Amino acid sequence: MPYTVSPRIAGVHPPPISEVRGWLAERPDNGLELIDLCQAVPDYPPAPELTAHLATLLTDPHISKYSPDEGLPDVRQAVCEAYRRSYGAVIGPDSLCLTIGASQAFWLAIVTLCQAGDEVVVQSPYYFDHPMALEMLGLKGVYAPFDESAAGLPSPAVLESLITGKTRAILLVTPSNPTGAITPPEILADLYELARRHNIALILDETYNAFIPGGARPHDLFTRPDWGEHLIQIASFGKTFALTGYRAGMLVASPQFIRHALKAQDTMAVCQPRITQQAVKYGLEHLDGWVAANREMMARRHDLFRAEFLKPGNPFHLAASGAFFAWVRHPFGGTGRTAARRLVDEAAVLCLPGEVFGPGLEGYLRLAFGNIREEQIPEAVRRFRGIRTESALP
Repeated sequence: MPYTVSPRIAGVHPPPISEVRGWLAERPDNGLELIDLCQAVPDYPPAPELTAHLATLLTDPHISKYSPDEGLPDVRQAVCEAYRRSYGAVIGPDSLCLTIGASQAFWLAIVTLCQAGDEVVVQSPYYFDHPMALEMLGLKGVYAPFDESAAGLPSPAVLESLITGKTRAILLVTPSNPTGAITPPEILADLYELARRHNIALILDETYNAFIPGGARPHDLFTRPDWGEHLIQIASFGKTFALTGYRAGMLVASPQFIRHALKAQDTMAVCQPRITQQAVKYGLEHLDGWVAANREMMARRHDLFRAEFLKPGNPFHLAASGAFFAWVRHPFGGTGRTAARRLVDEAAVLCLPGEVFGPGLEGYLRLAFGNIREEQIPEAVRRFRGIRTESALP
């Protein structure tokens, strides 16, 4: 008999982006150029000065060697200084572990915090990689439903109602992937107090924190002297500095938690590549203005898309949106996959179906603005308006 795949892995749905991109091979040739609203990847390259700086490091023999598991001390110190600017944070390098993207940071957090049979309360719509990881690890995700009337913002009361004796954490992505919604600091403060009352962790995935309009402070949680008792942050520099292929993530937690997480780090990846660490350090020390300009550009894309999409006569409904994403209710009676497949076949628009972001979300689609330039937005919205519908919304 041949070896078999773990039942837990076998039961997990394949990566949604790979699934949706597979449809392109079967797309009919209707003469339309594809508009890709599928993946949240910046369409602009890293800053030229960052690339030039990295080129000077490639001949350094140290750049190809391991670093400490948690990352180079000077890089982590640069992160601490950047967090003082952006969060008002008073944190030390021993609260940081640099990781292979935010996804590895999430794995580190979960395997350090939880064991099989534990529960994690997750706000829907969620980032699809998170429940995939929970399922693989034998953890139970307990999902707070999406409230369209609240534009997807979490309700502390609803989340608290889902906590049981097996709950180890509340998990929230802000700004949200997929809705773009930015959870206000006052709600995040309430969620921290909720985690404190129940002696659990609040896990915040803040991958898109550099794209909050105006560069506003995401929250004040890192200014609290007790932040490390109940807060775990998943962070990424991949979107911030257009380094997605460099896999520039980070786990932020108490020094005690990081020390235990490093046991898993050593068996997973040992360390983030030095070239990635040097890219992050350069970006944090030199590219605040470049980051701000890209934040403003993404805000313009969002504002233009929203203005065009909300004009009368659109059969699709904008349920929520933010700098990187729009969360749209489609006018068809079937699933999100059916709607997304129709969009790619009939309108050459590629996006993700709502059901990959949570149960009961078949009526929605996620649109990402990373790949669409401002001049393309009117045409993209025109295609939504022009698609044939059988059961349009009132």
